[in-house]
Amino acid sequence: MSGDLLDARLVVDRGAFRLDVHLRIAAGEVLALLGPNGAGKTTALRALAGLEPLTDGHVTLGDRQLDRPGGRVWTPPERRPIGVVFQDYLLFPHLSALDNVAFGPRRHGIDRRAARAQAAEWLARVGLAELGKRKPRQLSGGQAQRVALARALVNHPELLLLDEPLAALDARTRLDTRVELQRHLAEHPGATLLVTHDPLDALVLADRLVVIEHGAVVQEGDAAAVTARPRTDYVARLVGLNLYRGRAAGDGVKVGDGLTLAVTDRVEGEAFVAFRPSAVAVYKERPAGSPRNVWAATVGGIQSHGDNLRVLLNGPIEAAADVTPAAAAELGLVPGKQVWASLKAAETHAYPA
Repeated sequence: MSGDLLDARLVVDRGAFRLDVHLRIAAGEVLALLGPNGAGKTTALRALAGLEPLTDGHVTLGDRQLDRPGGRVWTPPERRPIGVVFQDYLLFPHLSALDNVAFGPRRHGIDRRAARAQAAEWLARVGLAELGKRKPRQLSGGQAQRVALARALVNHPELLLLDEPLAALDARTRLDTRVELQRHLAEHPGATLLVTHDPLDALVLADRLVVIEHGAVVQEGDAAAVTARPRTDYVARLVGLNLYRGRAAGDGVKVGDGLTLAVTDRVEGEAFVAFRPSAVAVYKERPAGSPRNVWAATVGGIQSHGDNLRVLLNGPIEAAADVTPAAAAELGLVPGKQVWASLKAAETHAYPA
């Protein structure tokens, strides 16, 4: 097992779509699975839970093999030591919060009184001791999320699966609940898989990231490694960088339509170049002096981005530039306007492809 509590290769064929990912998670570790819509994130989670049949591969948890189609091994969902928090929580509407949490222990043969005592303890742990009698319709989104988490953890699962656990919450509730969830995950001794499309959830809650696209892993590592060296456009957008693949020679990387970007990292051969939108300066006319990277561009669109505006630039490369509203007004930036863009070589980061 090489120290991993979960070792799973998930192969699922669904018509034209094929998922084939290998996931390993250590005890006490939180792994975030990220990817665009349709990448296969939820399919992977459902396969681990036993809700989606594997075409091939295996699921091994601890010293127990739960699933291996080739060896005719199959463990039904209710017999897997796995807890799941679904995106919409799926609380039983006719049961109180207390009985929702007690449902798991009751299914494992614990008598009603003991099960409810365990449930009450877990509701207290998630800060809902006084709300045990409420039905799901009487709970806020954040409260329902915590009941669902308590229901998943009450049986002490070896593997905890979280499917977009904060997606249904408003911004303020999401912030508070993320902090609370981080505390509970830190206390969970088992392995945790967090499925999310939100980079902030992944960066705050997870120890390690795995990014999948089109059913395959495209990048994995800790947050620092993934954000510093994105390897696909999706990952670059996720971490807020412009990313290009080109041919490097010396202190330049040829990218786009005949544009060579000067860089300070010396790379040879196939390479990536990344830089922040805030590093791109926009001008009405070609800038004076000697900036090493200058190119003509056309404004393709303007979007709000925090306190600034994100300007989409078309030209030899498509790039995003962040400018202040005052600068945008002074430059008269509107879609279709011809401008010049510049970028200091020191603001780039080049690395092998």
